[in-house]
Amino acid sequence: MTAIDYFTESHSVEAVNGRMGPATDARLAHVMARLVTHLHAFIKDVELTQEEWANAIGFLTRTGQICDGNRQEYILLSDVLGVSMLVDAINNRRPTGATENTVLGPFHVDGVPEYPMGATITQEGGKETCLFEGTVTDLAGTPLQGVRIDVWSDNEDGFYDVQQPGLQPTHNNRGIFVTGPDGRYWFRGIKPVAYPIPDDGPVGQMLGHLGRHPYRPAHMHFIISRAGFDTIVTHTFVEGDKYLHSDAVFGVKQSLIAPFDPVPEGETKWRSTFDFVMHKGAA
Repeated sequence: MTAIDYFTESHSVEAVNGRMGPATDARLAHVMARLVTHLHAFIKDVELTQEEWANAIGFLTRTGQICDGNRQEYILLSDVLGVSMLVDAINNRRPTGATENTVLGPFHVDGVPEYPMGATITQEGGKETCLFEGTVTDLAGTPLQGVRIDVWSDNEDGFYDVQQPGLQPTHNNRGIFVTGPDGRYWFRGIKPVAYPIPDDGPVGQMLGHLGRHPYRPAHMHFIISRAGFDTIVTHTFVEGDKYLHSDAVFGVKQSLIAPFDPVPEGETKWRSTFDFVMHKGAA
């Protein structure tokens, strides 16, 4: 054996990465080698104590223990550290003018009913009614027909239907619409409200220690999809919301802030107009 085979503080990275087998998948080998390199560099930089590392292991253990079929605390941890947004940004680079992505969030569900254009997605509650409208085009401004628009939001108490089974109707404030030849969409819902991410677990405790709040600014979720185009997974954020500059999961982008205008004598109390621009993607 050579000296490099033995673990030392100065050659820790070489010792660990040197144990990787020659038949390891090339991408896995690259990712793991860089992970070890950066992790060891961090530990050396802060000179992590054994007590601090024990606390970190305890935190990760508690994070796993609180996860279940309805709650994924590790996704929450990824979100509040900005990792979810960074991975999304790297994997969804688009030309200027195309609508930007943001985080999917944990409350999307499949099997939502498709409604005729103009229908109301709010089945129960909702005094602050809102008309959502706009056009879906390509980068050249051509309206796009056959675009599937999947939308969902919280209720006026700040809860999604899946958070309150039995209290809210199934698929409350959810719906799917498909654009016609003019590329237009419009539907009725409610003006969303800001709400806190679940903060009763390890991630919430971490935010408290860091002096951070758990709130997300008010937003409407959209998934915009059509064959031949990049799928847009995004929100429109309520203009003027007090949490726009401190979103707990870093999901706000300036281009996604939408006007919510009062309509004194309209069928709804509010109107929000936002146009989506799709980019032709790889097949």
